[in-house]
Amino acid sequence: MRMQTVPSTAATITPAAAFRRPSRGYWHTVRRRLSRDPLTLGCAAILLLIIGVAIAAPWLGLDDPFKMSMIRRLKPPGYQGHLLGTDELGRDMLARLIFGARLSLFTGFVPVVLATLIGGGLGIIAGFLGGRWNMVIMRLIDVFYAFPSVLLAVAISGALGAGLLNSIVSLTLVFIPPIARIAESVTTQIREQDFVEAARATGASAWRIVQGHVLANVIGPILVYASSLISVSIVIASGLSFLGLGVSPPNAEWGLMLNTLRQAIYVAPMTAILPGIMIFVTSMCFNLMSDGLRGAMDIKNG
Repeated sequence: MRMQTVPSTAATITPAAAFRRPSRGYWHTVRRRLSRDPLTLGCAAILLLIIGVAIAAPWLGLDDPFKMSMIRRLKPPGYQGHLLGTDELGRDMLARLIFGARLSLFTGFVPVVLATLIGGGLGIIAGFLGGRWNMVIMRLIDVFYAFPSVLLAVAISGALGAGLLNSIVSLTLVFIPPIARIAESVTTQIREQDFVEAARATGASAWRIVQGHVLANVIGPILVYASSLISVSIVIASGLSFLGLGVSPPNAEWGLMLNTLRQAIYVAPMTAILPGIMIFVTSMCFNLMSDGLRGAMDIKNG
């Protein structure tokens, strides 16, 4: 997957088609359209359930996710109270999946949030100031587009070494360029609008113009695109853990669980594919919810 193919389309999604401050009626229309989208609401409900269970994991009375027993290794679902069976070291799979959701979601959200703040800021600066600032910032951003996102994440993680922190750093660096490209594209268009020129004529400072006019129009497309990156972040982070470049054992994380269970695929296939199912369901829900949000916001400002 190459990140450079996405911003060109995502940048056209603006919360106000005429680049005005979105009105109360606009956001009311967005909420109404979302409330009538059962697929988006269903995906949001599933994600809220997964996130809620992951946060409440220590208080759910689950088995110790790190307690091993060679006697009960790779047992089928329902064995002696283990609802989803046990893994290759006899650890409860349900507890491992739920506790693993905490790290998987963490590595999905944090890099996207950091990249949104950094990339969005760089894009707004480049688009609003223009000239040499735009050329310098965007040419540095373009360097990252020479590499596919997965390959770039693997290369950065390989250079920094395995670990949760290094995975977050590598994913953040991967996601900054596309977000910056979207922010720069929308900001460049807004900078030429009449209301910005009118604000300059009244003596408004650059910060007030950015705060009052630019952010109101840029934040929509950035958030829509960032929401779609969460699923990408979860998949890539899981891939890094699967390759041994992410979370280290004995921590519970879906990608790492896939790695440790891959040799059991012929012995206990249902147990081995459970982490993959969780990655698929979570990333798919984020993708579908992002599509629904994009469709709801793609309207004229009322």
